[in-house]
Amino acid sequence: MKGLTITMFGIAMDAGQNTFFPSKAGMALTTANNDAKGNLESYSVLTIKDVDGSGKNMAITYGISALDKNRNPLLKDSLGDMTYKVLIKDGVVIMDINQMIPAQIREQGVLKMEVTGTPMELPNNLKPGQSLKDSEVTIAINVGIMKLNTVVKTEGECLAIEDVKVPAGTFKCHKISQKITTTAVVITTTQTTVSWYAPNIGTVKTETYDDKGRLTSGSELVELKGK
Repeated sequence: MKGLTITMFGIAMDAGQNTFFPSKAGMALTTANNDAKGNLESYSVLTIKDVDGSGKNMAITYGISALDKNRNPLLKDSLGDMTYKVLIKDGVVIMDINQMIPAQIREQGVLKMEVTGTPMELPNNLKPGQSLKDSEVTIAINVGIMKLNTVVKTEGECLAIEDVKVPAGTFKCHKISQKITTTAVVITTTQTTVSWYAPNIGTVKTETYDDKGRLTSGSELVELKGK
């Protein structure tokens, strides 16, 4: 499921010619998720199911699925076709954070999830050396009579604009570094994620490091259909 995390929380930005997310109906993006040694662990597939409107006013419905390394579904049938929606109004992306977590995950039996806060923002005119607005998301999980809170804080910076070659092709990307601090109950952990974002495509490649700078996981775009 680690490959779905960034995709589901998403990013917010001014909608224009240089948006860092896919918005063409029918597009399908397959990402390979690897362990610290580069060994394939799983795949995640993002599909643009529907686009209502155009330009500065759109509602985009995404489908997302998780596959094992043999491309077999990882989730049960009831969870296999997850969807979430992003709204663009007057050129501004509006993300209801709760919509970024599919309902199939938020409500399963006695487990209920509530997500509040602000997603990461990527301005269209992002330049190397520019810091991003800090973001903070709180995830409240109710299991029976217990309530567990997890707070995720993100600090980001644009490091460079560079060409990145992955199995799906070569893309000109904004290289973004994010320091992510997660507090669950009384335990706090810190990791750094370096991501490469391509206009109109989204995340092309990611690398995640622990608080000692050791690579823990990575991902890369391996297939792009319907561009």
